[in-house]
Parts: sequence; structure tokens; C-alpha cells
Amino acid sequence: MNPGIDELVAELEQTAARLRDGQLDQGEAAQLVERCADLANSVGAQLEREARASAAGDPPGQEQLL
Repeated sequence: MNPGIDELVAELEQTAARLRDGQLDQGEAAQLVERCADLANSVGAQLEREARASAAGDPPGQEQLL
């Protein structure tokens, strides 16, 4: 099961806080930047699915089969 938007946002915030801390080496920072991008992409995709479902009149949380 995919994590919900709240869980993704919480992880994104924690990851960004670690980056801002400045205590990481270059490799770790690069990995965290990639993780932030992945999390932001996942949040955006879920929000888009919810918006499409809402516009189509489907109840929230109901995914469409592709």
C-alpha cells in the first residue's frame, strides 16, 4: 500500500531538515536531495489523482483503473 500524502509530506519535511542541518557529507546530501525529489513527485502525483477523482465525482481515495 502506498503511503498517504501526510506521511509523504512528513518524510519530506524530515529529509529537508537533515539537509538544512549541514552535517552531511557530499554523497549523503546528494542522496537526500534525490529522496526529496522523489517524495515531492509522489505527493504531486497523489494530489493529481485526488483532483481527477474529485472532478470526475468519484469518492476520495478511489483509484481508477488504467
